[in-house]
Amino acid sequence: MLEDLSGKLESTLRKLRGYGKLTEKNIADALKEIRRALLEADVNYKVVKDFIDEVQREAVGEEVLKSVTPGQMIVKIVNDKLVALLGTSNTQIKSAGIPPTIIMIAGLQGSGKTTFTAKLAAWLQKRGRKPLLAALDIYRPAAIQQLRVLGQSLNVPVYDEGIGDPVRIGMNAVSAARKQMCDTVILDTAGRLHVDEEMMRELVNVKNRVRPHEILFVADGMTGQDAVNTASEFAGKLNYDGVVLTKMDGDTRGGAALSIRAVTGKPIKFMSIGEKPNAESIEAFYPDRMASRILGMGDVVSLVEKAQETIDQEQAAKMEERLRKNEFTLEDFLMQLQQIKKMGPLENLLGMIPGMGAQMKNVKVDPKAFARTEAIIHSMTREERNKPQILNGSRRKRIARGSGTRVQDVNQLVKQYDQMKKMIKQMKGRSGKGLRGMPLNFM
Repeated sequence: MLEDLSGKLESTLRKLRGYGKLTEKNIADALKEIRRALLEADVNYKVVKDFIDEVQREAVGEEVLKSVTPGQMIVKIVNDKLVALLGTSNTQIKSAGIPPTIIMIAGLQGSGKTTFTAKLAAWLQKRGRKPLLAALDIYRPAAIQQLRVLGQSLNVPVYDEGIGDPVRIGMNAVSAARKQMCDTVILDTAGRLHVDEEMMRELVNVKNRVRPHEILFVADGMTGQDAVNTASEFAGKLNYDGVVLTKMDGDTRGGAALSIRAVTGKPIKFMSIGEKPNAESIEAFYPDRMASRILGMGDVVSLVEKAQETIDQEQAAKMEERLRKNEFTLEDFLMQLQQIKKMGPLENLLGMIPGMGAQMKNVKVDPKAFARTEAIIHSMTREERNKPQILNGSRRKRIARGSGTRVQDVNQLVKQYDQMKKMIKQMKGRSGKGLRGMPLNFM
């Protein structure tokens, strides 16, 4: 996520931290590099100018220049200004005093609007809500069918009438939600390839008649300034409550993320990654955490929250006990692998670890690595999983054939397992602490 921008800013700030003493000149040189990095990331020119001016105003102050650690002071200033640029604090979506809460999703065609609608339903489901999806895009039968399929995969009801008046469909969906005891209605509205008056009139009519409690504008994070310009037009006519940035795991330069709040005045509420309609593929937006990621300082808080949400605590306790007794088997290896899979794409998890962003820049994470490892372990007998030391050459050939992999892959897995056992033993010898939820090295 925002790897190019993060790498350039991290490199520039590392140079500053290396100076024993800062002068106005080397601060100016660093800010010139930061300005270039932001502009190359397609951040709005005026936003960049204001950001650099504010950083410079504080960075050349006497307190910074005479500081014992001037480089770190600059990093703090840049971090604080990034947080301010991104919105200062997390903004929650509104809830109705009397259910159902109505959430309206708006945006251009192709921005990931329908997929986000389903992801939001999954995210709310995980938090104990009972959502209903409503198909208001009467112009694209494929969009209605897509919403039906997504709803079915999540076991979430979908209300649609096919063709008709979007306003009436929205009002009927709210009535249907009350009858089905659903506490949230998510309206998937129609989009266009570009902003036009007819679309805006329709969205304003839906807003005025159905009266949603929350309106979210979905912006394609890969389109940079185009997304910001569209968001600005929608804000002027629809006055939505918050922004959703989609496709943040794509080849995005970050311009939309850093510009959109400053230009529209609307908070970013969610970020979306991937195509899978699950709760793990969207994140509530926290400006301070995003600033830390951009500056290569990771996001440990989000990583811990993901672990707490997805890892079975009872299983983790049992695993900790087994680790203490040095009973870690390939069965346990498989169980931990499956728990990590639930937390989302590996590259995103690694990007949350401080210092890992730059290291991961040129590392390609094999998306099939999980599946390959699972296939190999599933092809073993229970005895082989519990006693890997019996895996001789003929057994390894059989496992490779059964899992559709190579003997080298089986050998590599066994080697990684042995390395992990040694690491666990060393940690146990030092303190016996910190063994719960040990990360796997399966790449």
